[in-house]
Amino acid sequence: MTTRGINFLDRWIINNVPETARADVVSIDELTHKLFADAKAIGIKRAEIDEEVDSIYRTILDAIVHYDAGNPE
Repeated sequence: MTTRGINFLDRWIINNVPETARADVVSIDELTHKLFADAKAIGIKRAEIDEEVDSIYRTILDAIVHYDAGNPE
């Protein structure tokens, strides 16, 4: 993953995955589509995000399940 890609992903999750997000397939699919649309809008290719993330779905699911406001990890 490029530095630009990982930085975007981290910031995007912090700013776009609400504490109240549901950990279901439809919600995660919607967040995934929004993630890639937002990335594309600022010129970040999906490959820059996908390179070292096993699964964007799993990454977003983990962010929902392990939500901690203000903590990007």
